[in-house]
Amino acid sequence: MNPLVFVIIGVAIVVLWLFFYFVPVGLWISAIAAGLPIGPSTFIGMRLRKVSPHKVVSPMIAAWKAGLELSTSDLEAHYLAGGNVDRVVRALISADKANIALNFQRAAAIDLAGRDVQDAVAMSVNPRVIETPRVGAVAADGIQLFAVAKVTVRANIERLVGGATEETIIARVGEGIVSGIGSGESHKAVLENPDSISKRVLERGLDAGTAFEILSIDIADVDVGKNIGAQLQTDQADADLKVARAKAEERRAMAVAQEQEMSALVEERRAAVVEAEAEVPRAIAEAFRSGQLGVMDYYRMRNIQADTQMREGLSGEEKGYTQGTEDTRRRPRDQEE
Repeated sequence: MNPLVFVIIGVAIVVLWLFFYFVPVGLWISAIAAGLPIGPSTFIGMRLRKVSPHKVVSPMIAAWKAGLELSTSDLEAHYLAGGNVDRVVRALISADKANIALNFQRAAAIDLAGRDVQDAVAMSVNPRVIETPRVGAVAADGIQLFAVAKVTVRANIERLVGGATEETIIARVGEGIVSGIGSGESHKAVLENPDSISKRVLERGLDAGTAFEILSIDIADVDVGKNIGAQLQTDQADADLKVARAKAEERRAMAVAQEQEMSALVEERRAAVVEAEAEVPRAIAEAFRSGQLGVMDYYRMRNIQADTQMREGLSGEEKGYTQGTEDTRRRPRDQEE
């Protein structure tokens, strides 16, 4: 056989192998059956750009079947950017069926931002209920109340990119519950009208800047806690008592210090008197030596001192006798009483 024939057959086999490698025939036939304007060159370009044809063409077929004409270049760009093409296409189909305005660029941006765009569309159609944790607050009469709220939210497609998450909604609702309970005149009024809390919370516009739209806030449960007002008053009374005790102890310490100071002053003066009395004999002796005091003068002075002591003793006895007499006179009256 002619060697040229073998060469032609080898080239044909290589060409066929390359064709079937770059062009998935089954997928190409499905695309043609769906009416997609796609040819072998498109598949070859995807292979060269390292794009999986099945992950791009299969979602595109589903979109065209649903009436959405998407281009392969947009889907390839989203795939190369690291997005989930299948999830974006499913979200677009769901939004189209639910009459929700959503284009491919916004859906791709939501997907690349890390949000589940398909779940967001589902939440727009079927709102989700978020239950807040147990929030405690104190009413105006000092009674503590615990409330649990259920928040019905719907995804806001326009604010999914850059909007706050569910945690922000829960935090803001909790803040509103605290404010609503705290503004109540009494805990009884709050228990009688728990819807006043939800109304006050809804008036605050808590969904601003978030990726959700709050449809309703319902208070699911309200429990009574401690009497915080009485506890605070008790703590304040204990604190005042401690302050009063500290001040009394300070005054007592000052009184003790003053008493000790007075005792020291008395002892000092007593020592001065003793010292002065010790100088008297010396002065008398000096007077005797200098001749300024005679013996008769000395005895006369001693007689005067003795007379003074006797008078002081007599006056003391008279005072004691008089006091005893008065006590004796008073005693029968006391006994009669």
